[in-house]
Amino acid sequence: MTYPYISAQEAVKMIRSNDRVFVHGAAATPTLLLEALAERAAELRNVQTIHLHLEGPMPLANPGFEESFHPNALFIGANLRTAIAEGRASYMPIFLSEAPLLFRNNIWPLDVALVQVSPPDRHGFCSLGVSVDVARAAVDTARKTIALVNPHMPRTHGDGQIHISRFSALCFHETPLFTHDPQQPTETEMAIGRHVAGLVEDGATLQVGIGGIPNATLRYLTNHKDLGLHTEMFSDGIIDLVEKGVMTGIHKKKYRGKIVSSFAIGSQRLYDFMDDNPTVAMLEASYTNDTSVIRTNPKVTAINSAIEIDLTGQVCADSIGMRLYSGVGGQMDFIRGASLSQGGKPIIALPSVTSRGESKIVPTLKEGAGVVTTRAHVHYIATEYGVANLYGKTIKQRAQALIAIAHPSHQEMLERMAFERFGGRA
Repeated sequence: MTYPYISAQEAVKMIRSNDRVFVHGAAATPTLLLEALAERAAELRNVQTIHLHLEGPMPLANPGFEESFHPNALFIGANLRTAIAEGRASYMPIFLSEAPLLFRNNIWPLDVALVQVSPPDRHGFCSLGVSVDVARAAVDTARKTIALVNPHMPRTHGDGQIHISRFSALCFHETPLFTHDPQQPTETEMAIGRHVAGLVEDGATLQVGIGGIPNATLRYLTNHKDLGLHTEMFSDGIIDLVEKGVMTGIHKKKYRGKIVSSFAIGSQRLYDFMDDNPTVAMLEASYTNDTSVIRTNPKVTAINSAIEIDLTGQVCADSIGMRLYSGVGGQMDFIRGASLSQGGKPIIALPSVTSRGESKIVPTLKEGAGVVTTRAHVHYIATEYGVANLYGKTIKQRAQALIAIAHPSHQEMLERMAFERFGGRA
């Protein structure tokens, strides 16, 4: 069937001044549409965009466009950090589980949604592919939706199937998706991964993300049995476990035998793995990150990261002092879900020091730092020096457990600060 494709420049003429526009995120970022919209800067005023983190350039945040566009990020990517620091864009802290409700509950009503989808199948259905997360809710509620149809977008199963009649305009563009090819983990990341993998039991349901520590952890799980995956996002590291029969999901209570996620980003190998794969269910984040859903799975082992942790167990994960860096995301959704799961283990994994040698385990968080996981929610902390379980421990006991896994060059300082703050050993 032939479809009425138009140019990106023609499609974005649907966007008017004062409109609120959703932008598909992560590997599904519709860059062609953003570039076409940026070309209209001179004729538009106060167009608000809202999105999770975006890959590639974000021309709407360029200096000089402040009167025309204002991006609002639910999670900050590298392409918006400077703009947010300089006031050309804004950050909205929110749990990923609740982000779709911004649209469904009309808190942020949408005029237009910009999405990237797979070509329509013989029934006329396109797929949101690698990013369903909040995009499904955006398409369901926006007054108009502009779809960038790309043959490189994998057709995925789950919540992302949208009939072509739902789209107000169609643009065709054939270009590879954004990729993040897996890197070889460092020695430090491998050491952390080994400690984290030691906490994973056979039959556990995993939540993992992207990066060196998750990849290192997954490498140490090849001798495990019947692991499952229920996560907000995943990357290449799970493929080998699936192909080796380690990740079967047979013990899961929700979507038994299936890989459940809301978005994915990785290499072309990952996107090929996802394409028309009935074992992969890409679902809305209001489901994948719902604590009441997460907790029903057995032995949920949630592996998350942090920027710094203080001696009481407070976890900062979205800012470096006052500088907004990333976002709340789904960390608390899964930390809480794992802690309520039968046999579950919520884990925060991080190197003991920064790239400049500063301790990531600190006496107090930096001024202005945001607490994403509270000290009441935290359980396991892992560094390359071991694992500390803070659950059921007093403040003094927590401090000593954290000092034991801090970098040796910072332990004396931490001991001294703990003594001054808490009055001696537990």
